[in-house]
Amino acid sequence: MALDLSEIRQQITQIDRSLLKLLSERHRLAFDVVRSKEITQKPLRDVEREQALLQELVQFAENENYQLEPQYITQIFQRIIEDSVVTQQVYLQKKLNEQREQSIHIAFLGKRGSYSHLASRNYATRYQEQLVELSCDSFEQIFERVQSGEADFGVLPLENTTSGSINEVYDLLQHTELSLVGELAYPIKHCVLVNDQDDLSQIDTLYSHPQVIQQCSQFISSLDRVHIEYCESSSHAMQLVSSLNKPNIAALGNEDGGNLYGLRVLKTDIANQPNNITRFIVIARNSVAVSPQIASKTLLLMTTSQQAGALVDALYVFKKHQIKMTKLESRPIYGKPWEEMFYLEIEANVDQPSTQQALEELKAYSTFLKVLGCYPSEIVKPVDVD
Repeated sequence: MALDLSEIRQQITQIDRSLLKLLSERHRLAFDVVRSKEITQKPLRDVEREQALLQELVQFAENENYQLEPQYITQIFQRIIEDSVVTQQVYLQKKLNEQREQSIHIAFLGKRGSYSHLASRNYATRYQEQLVELSCDSFEQIFERVQSGEADFGVLPLENTTSGSINEVYDLLQHTELSLVGELAYPIKHCVLVNDQDDLSQIDTLYSHPQVIQQCSQFISSLDRVHIEYCESSSHAMQLVSSLNKPNIAALGNEDGGNLYGLRVLKTDIANQPNNITRFIVIARNSVAVSPQIASKTLLLMTTSQQAGALVDALYVFKKHQIKMTKLESRPIYGKPWEEMFYLEIEANVDQPSTQQALEELKAYSTFLKVLGCYPSEIVKPVDVD
């Protein structure tokens, strides 16, 4: 006799709770691992070990006839490995950069419920339990609040997998003495959020931030006669739609933020790309020390002469020292038409002797060179598995 649905759900609930207990135990073991590596000074990540672990798990599941797809197994355990790596990084960073405050103040763009707000919470919970949230109306205001000491950190979006680099943030980095101290990647899941509407065809006005509109351009083009109202943030758009309470308007934003404003999801997964991720940077008044055991990045600001091949000569320095460059972004120099400065992100710890030597050599090929910050690379790329 088949079990009824309520009994099946009770069994699922019990299994889910058992899984949570095991995940908690697995998470706690990460602290034992990092304490051991702290003594031996081994790097936190061991890619070969991770590959072997995933392959062993897939093979074990096959031998035991668990009937689980290899891709399903690897996706789950890649996320578990990511949690372990980030947990170990945070442990070392907190010991290296002692923070005595009971709470931290973080400035972000938009109101509560914006992606920047959610990313700020994500970052803060890694390092501190208590968070004071400071909503800002512009990227410039975030810089000002950190510079004045009103905020300990500022969280800013730097690039998105769909819409690319956020030039306004790069331009502000040209003129600041603040330091980059962290990064994080936050998944962006855009939805159509409404007050009380079940028919998408009745929507004639969409409210959101220009970046969100750009990232959902294909979905928007499929709608008939839709007017766009640009807002300073997606959270501001949600607040407006909630307060106006009209059946013909909708906000484009995230579901969690919509819940804060009493909006419900009419349609989800509307971004041009299914894997829509925004990379955020964290700024502070003072730089941080980064453990040599941690994978780290350094962001440089550089200008070169106008001679042919000057940039190529500069970049060759990184190849010579086997330093991987992950980002090269050019922006115009204000007051100097047709001249550009370059942002270079490298996978290197600025305090390591090899990096210092490379930067010293780079001075010979640049007319201006500034280190904007060295920070832990908390974007853990999954290993490749056959």
